[in-house]
Amino acid sequence: QVQLVESGGGLVQAGSSLRLSCVASGGTVSGYTMAWFRQAPGKEREFVAAISSRGVNIYYGDSVKGRFTISRDNAKKTMYLQMSSLKPEDTAVYYCTRRTTSGPWIKAPTGEYEYDYWGQGTQVTVSS
Repeated sequence: QVQLVESGGGLVQAGSSLRLSCVASGGTVSGYTMAWFRQAPGKEREFVAAISSRGVNIYYGDSVKGRFTISRDNAKKTMYLQMSSLKPEDTAVYYCTRRTTSGPWIKAPTGEYEYDYWGQGTQVTVSS
């Protein structure tokens, strides 16, 4: 059983930066794609970014491309999301997750159904 714990969220002003972390325990994540999703109040959960097991393949959602950077450190069982130029519309609870399968990408895994273990989330609030 994999446990994922996010941290690093907070209240910041528009234009600021934040770095989220996701630490895994209780199981293996090094051979799996990991991803970040987010959910704003009243909206569906949205794909943010994914990174393959060794970090070779990375994919971003259109709304964060060019502003967010996903990375991972398998030795520390930790994934990161560096967020820059934050906007009020980035306000959401951010979740980290592990892909269900450990295989290669046929296409970028952007669907919630492709992931099994989820963290509890960390709140990011961006004020204007």
